[in-house]
Amino acid sequence: MKRIWILLIGTLLCADTIDCTQVFESRKGELLHEVEKIDEARQSFEALQAATNALFEKQKNALKEKESALAKTKAEIDAKEKQIASMIEENKKLLEQVESKKNDKVDETYVKMKDAAAAAIVEKLPVHEGAAMLFGLPPKKVSQIMGKMNPQIASEIMQQLKKGPPFVENNQTK
Repeated sequence: MKRIWILLIGTLLCADTIDCTQVFESRKGELLHEVEKIDEARQSFEALQAATNALFEKQKNALKEKESALAKTKAEIDAKEKQIASMIEENKKLLEQVESKKNDKVDETYVKMKDAAAAAIVEKLPVHEGAAMLFGLPPKKVSQIMGKMNPQIASEIMQQLKKGPPFVENNQTK
């Protein structure tokens, strides 16, 4: 029985040695094939990575160009806004000068007018407009004109004059 066991173990050992060599040889071919697949996949990955990097750089450059164009446009808009603001200020000053000249001219006209004629005109104006017109006249002329006016209208205008400018319509029109 000892012999049988030795023979069996010896046969198994020899059979394993032969099979191991054959397995390693067949496995070597499979491993080389797998290495080739991995190398192809690595090369594909590197190509994809290079293409992605190139696309990223292209997009980054396009973004920088757009940002610089936007900055330039913003600077132009800011310059135009400043120019418009200065023009508005200039126009306001001119408007004030024109209004002042107009008011001076109107005031001059009423100062030179006879009191009764001026009173008749002011009575026909809306109360707020009459008050605005009388506000620019000298106090002596105002008292002379109001002395010639209807007392009711003169009273309403005096109330507006007490409030002071700006004289706005209170839904009262004459």
